[in-house]
Amino acid sequence: MVPDMAVVLGQFASPGPVAFQLGPIVIRWYGLLIASAVVIGLFLAQRLGQRRNIAPERIETLLIWLVVGALPGARLYYVLFEWDRYANRPLDALAIWQGGIAIHGAILGGAIATVLFARRYKLSFWQLADIVAPSLVLGQAIGRWGNFFNSEAFGAPTNLPWRLYIPPAQRPPGLEAVEYYHPTFLYESLWNLGVLGLVLWLFFWGLRHPDRLKPGTVFLVYFAAYSLGRLWIEGLRLDSLMLGPLRIAQVVSLGGIALGIGGLLWLYRLKRPLPDVV
Repeated sequence: MVPDMAVVLGQFASPGPVAFQLGPIVIRWYGLLIASAVVIGLFLAQRLGQRRNIAPERIETLLIWLVVGALPGARLYYVLFEWDRYANRPLDALAIWQGGIAIHGAILGGAIATVLFARRYKLSFWQLADIVAPSLVLGQAIGRWGNFFNSEAFGAPTNLPWRLYIPPAQRPPGLEAVEYYHPTFLYESLWNLGVLGLVLWLFFWGLRHPDRLKPGTVFLVYFAAYSLGRLWIEGLRLDSLMLGPLRIAQVVSLGGIALGIGGLLWLYRLKRPLPDVV
C-alpha cells in the first residue's frame, strides 16, 4: 500500500508539492520553504551583522541584492545543464516553483551580487561573506525539503529503515517497479545543519578572539565543509547534472574543497590576507 502520510514507521513519503489552494491560487511547499529560508536567513544575518558593526538595514538591502543574484543564478545554472528538457518548452524554464534549481548557481550568483554590493557601499566582501555564510547554509538545509515535497533529488534504491517512497510517475526509467530510494535531500539537510553549527561556533569564537580569526575564514570553512558533504551525497543521486561522464556537482565540490582549504592555508600558513575582490 502507498504510504499516505509524511513519515510511516520510519519510511518517508511526500504528501505532494501543493501546500494548499485558495480558488485559482496554488501555494506550493517549494515556494513556502524558499520564502521561509529567506526570512529566517535575514533575521540571522542581521543579528550576526550587528556583532560586526553592520546595521540591520544594510543587511536588508544586501538581501535584495542576493535574491536578485542567487535565484536567477540557481535556475539558469540548472536549465543550462538540462537544456534538452526545456528546448521545446522554453517558458517552463521560468517555472521555478516546480523545482530545478542548483545551489552552486545560487552561490555563484550570490557571490557576484555581494561583490557589486560591497563596491557600491564600500564594505569588505570577505566580512559580508562571513556574515552571510551561516544564513546561506541554513537556507540550504531548509530548501532541501522542497525536494522532498516534489519527490525529486533522491538517491539510489535502498531498503534502509529511513527509505523514501517515490511515486511511480517520478521514478527513473528502468526503475519503475522500485518503490524506495535513499532520501538524499535528508542527508544533505542534516549535513548542512552540522555545517551551520560549525560556522556559528567559529563566528562567535572569532568575536572573542578578533585578533586570531581573519576575514573570510567563516566563509571558507563553510564552502569547504559543504562541498565535502555534497561530494559524497551527490554520488548517491540518480538525477545529477552531467557533463559527459562527470557529475557536475562533484566536480564543483572538489573545486570548492580545494578553494576552501587553499584559502585557509593562504590565511594562516602564509599569513597573508585574502585578495581584495572589491
